[in-house]
Amino acid sequence: MLDPLVGLGPLRFGMSPPEVRAALGGAVAGVTQGREGDERWQRFSEEGVTAVYGPGPRLAAVAVHGMTGPMVRMGDVELIDRVPSQARADLLALADRQGAEARVNWSGDLEVAAWGVSMGATQEQVLSSEGYLQRGDRVRTDALFVASQLADDPYGTEPVIAWRDVRDESANPGAWPVRALEDRPSWGWIPLQSVGPLRFGMTPQLVVAALDGEAPSVRRGHFPWPVYGKSGQWYLTEDQFGGAGVTAHYWYEEGIPALGAVTVHGRTGPQLAFDGLDLIGRTVSEIDAALERRSENDEFGLIIGCGGDLGPDGLGMYVRAARAGDTVISEARFCAEEWEDHG
Repeated sequence: MLDPLVGLGPLRFGMSPPEVRAALGGAVAGVTQGREGDERWQRFSEEGVTAVYGPGPRLAAVAVHGMTGPMVRMGDVELIDRVPSQARADLLALADRQGAEARVNWSGDLEVAAWGVSMGATQEQVLSSEGYLQRGDRVRTDALFVASQLADDPYGTEPVIAWRDVRDESANPGAWPVRALEDRPSWGWIPLQSVGPLRFGMTPQLVVAALDGEAPSVRRGHFPWPVYGKSGQWYLTEDQFGGAGVTAHYWYEEGIPALGAVTVHGRTGPQLAFDGLDLIGRTVSEIDAALERRSENDEFGLIIGCGGDLGPDGLGMYVRAARAGDTVISEARFCAEEWEDHG
């Protein structure tokens, strides 16, 4: 049960890391950020929760993972591992009965400050007929639960920012429109060389020109020494083009940004094909199965990206998943030969 702004299950906000471990039955954190006595966050993989600590350190927030975490209930509403639209409807009805204000958070999911609840979603993992986990085609709810001092802006407040910084993410208004397949232009691609009109090695100016002069709708980068703030050269890492439905990713060659990878967006991007297989805006499991069948026939080897993305070995292409409401659809990232993809 959730005790809003106080805790959930055996966890109480304000607990120390040893108290959190004891409350979880002596659980061992699989990942810890920060040194002992000054932990910033801890991921308990078997329990399916992440504990986020504020000064002290003291427990300030708990993230419950959608596929592996405990079931959490607010009133008579189950929050975890549900179809997002159904959970949203139930939570809106509960908020209305209690007179609590509900809003949309950065990911397009429901957030209620009075309860310290910020909902989210994660792609489901399903068992294959051979008994191993593989990507599914739906998303299931997860959630972040916070203490009172974080409730007004959970993802915009420390210490949550130190755990998951979403300030540079494109805010979702709560809708996931998908361009019809027949309305998408068709692009070709040459492995390790080009994607449609975009050639690896292009400068940002040439990328804009190749996209008919479209200005980036989102531009992301970083300074070299975050601890010193905005000092030194600003490094451009990616340009997102909403009209074209692609993101250009840059690396630096001799101090100049050069195109190293292109992500074609699943909901809005152009269509591309691999050996007759359309890659964009499709059912993810269908494409994964097709790639697996071809690899089993020794047509090519398969590689798995850091996010579980499948791709033909040696071609610098990964089939990714983009959320579309309660489901996911396929998108793809195309990379230059030396590009190291980190998700």
